[in-house]
Formats: sequence, structure tokens, C-alpha cells
Amino acid sequence: MRPLDLFEGRRQLIIYHFMFDPGWDEGCPGCSFIVDNIGHLAHLYARDTTLVLVSRAPLAKIEAFKKRMGWTIPWYSSFGSDFNYDFHVTLDEAVAPVEYNYRSKTELEQKGEAHFTQGESHGVSVFLRDSDSIFHTYSAYARGLELLDGTYNYLDLTPFGRQEDWEDSPEGWPQAPTYGWLRHHDKYDYVTKDS
Repeated sequence: MRPLDLFEGRRQLIIYHFMFDPGWDEGCPGCSFIVDNIGHLAHLYARDTTLVLVSRAPLAKIEAFKKRMGWTIPWYSSFGSDFNYDFHVTLDEAVAPVEYNYRSKTELEQKGEAHFTQGESHGVSVFLRDSDSIFHTYSAYARGLELLDGTYNYLDLTPFGRQEDWEDSPEGWPQAPTYGWLRHHDKYDYVTKDS
């Protein structure tokens, strides 16, 4: 598939770099959380914008996981290409210099973020198409994607907030390690008929 084809005829393209290593059996729970928060794509299409997911896993694994999760969003495989390395969401210094969230490997290690120096990471990249020319206009990584987590925005409105251990909450309020509570939507202990 050509990069132009990802636009599906529209002028703007948003790619969510979904963490799904070729060796994994299922996609990242955090990335799944973000996809669960994506609304109906018709609203983006009405604004000449396409949203797709791209992962390094082979297409057969992607399709099986997508079916399990009940998603309809277009999802493409970059398996066997440099795509994820070019956008710094697969990090392997044997393939490309390590950079994540606009920081070098050395800077990441100095900040205590060595976990961002190898393997899969998530991000979003935005493109504009002018005829057959494509322009990369924006990328964001790590906490820069929190805006996409609608569930967090709703939780931030509640008295208990996100209920994560970084919050300054009164004693006795529910708290869990950051992201420690997060699961694929079909793996929570409490699942309703609407889940």
C-alpha cells in the first residue's frame, strides 16, 4: 500500500502508532484504551480527515485482535518496513538512532526514562495531502497523547479523579499504580453487557 492510499481520498491523515510487536499475541492495553475512546469516524470524515492505526505486527495478528476487540477503525501493518523506525515508535539502535518524544537515548537515560530506549512505543503523526504530495505536520508521544484518552477526561471530573498513585488524594481514597488498573476492555473483572 502506498502512503497516499492511507488518506482514503481525504486531505488530512492522522496515524495512531499502536504498539503491537510482531512477537506479541495481542496489542498493548494502553493503546487499546486509546482506541476504545475513539468516536465515530464520520465526524472526522466530515472534516476531510482520515484516522488509521499502524502497527508492526503482521496483518493476520492485527485482524484477529481487531475482531476480538470489536473495532472497525482501519488498521494497517508496517511489518517488514522501516515505517515505525522512521517515526521513532519502534526503538532499536541497530536499525536507527534511538529518539523518543524528541529526546535522544542519552537524554532519556539521564531523565530516568530508559524504558523508552528500546522496543515498541506509541505516538500519533499527522499529515496533509496536497494532490500527490504529503507533508508531515505534527507528531506527539508519551503524555502528549493524553488528550486522546476520553475516559481520563471524564474521570478528571469526578471526586476520586483517576484514582492513580501520583494524585494527591486524601487518605483512604481509592488509588492504584499509574496504568496498573488498565486492561483490555474484555479483561476487567467487572464486565457489563454493554462492555
